Amino acid sequence: MTSLRLVFFHLACLIVGIMAQVAAQKLSSSVHQDGGFLSVKIGDSLTLQCFYKTDVAARLYWYKQPLGQKPQLISSFYKFDKNVAFYGEFKNNPRFTLDTRDGKNHLKISDLHISDSAAYNCISSVLHSLEILGSQTVSVTGSAQVHQSASEIVQPGGSVTLNCTVHTGTCDGEHSVYWFKRSQESHPGLIYTHGGRNDQCERKDNTQTHTCVYNLPMKSLNISHAGTYYCAVASCGHILFGDGTKLDVQDKIDSSVLVYFLSGALTLTTILVVLLALSVFKMKMRNSYQSTGNLVLLVYDGLCS
Repeated sequence: MTSLRLVFFHLACLIVGIMAQVAAQKLSSSVHQDGGFLSVKIGDSLTLQCFYKTDVAARLYWYKQPLGQKPQLISSFYKFDKNVAFYGEFKNNPRFTLDTRDGKNHLKISDLHISDSAAYNCISSVLHSLEILGSQTVSVTGSAQVHQSASEIVQPGGSVTLNCTVHTGTCDGEHSVYWFKRSQESHPGLIYTHGGRNDQCERKDNTQTHTCVYNLPMKSLNISHAGTYYCAVASCGHILFGDGTKLDVQDKIDSSVLVYFLSGALTLTTILVVLLALSVFKMKMRNSYQSTGNLVLLVYDGLCS
């Protein structure tokens, strides 16, 4: 009896093993996920597809693996249970949803962030046997924007504050801001840096856009401070430059202003000279009439006497 039980036990184990291998092969051949590289933009939505068409009691998982990091479990789904579970930072996160209808195990990610860039794997588990059924590499791209005022004009000894407004999109990491100066006398050179500081940033409501404002105050200016000042931001592996702010330190009145001033002064002087000449002419004429009248009176008196 003991030997008979052992035979039945080995047969049962063999049958279970064969069924597991067949089930795994059926599931592997029936689940499809397009592999490859996807480049998407910040704020877009993305659906990662994973299909299954089998009656095998399999559990499906989604894993996220950022570059150089360990895999992170996103979700799990059991065909005959229909319950979807999310884990860790993905739990109760409305950006991540799972579509399990009609043989699907589609992972949808909305309002994409830079931090969503990673490899996403759809994995099946059948009788403790794990298999990667497909993989998608997602790259979320977004460009920062750097804005500067076009020009500033100051007098010697004065002061000015140059502004640099940086829109960093949804980049989650820190960024650094650098100021460069270019003038006719020298090549561009680094003069100041806001390294790794985000305390001057704010996020707009209902968006993922970070807006940061950096100031470069300058005092006691002289001619040597004249030049073009560029603001550069290093963010999310990219370096972007602004268009530059031209700083003009003027040590004398602008030539065009001086021309207008002298022209006005000359015109006023000419008018005054003309008026003065007319006044002198009138005075002379009046004196001439008076002299003529006196002479006539003298002649008349002489004749009458």
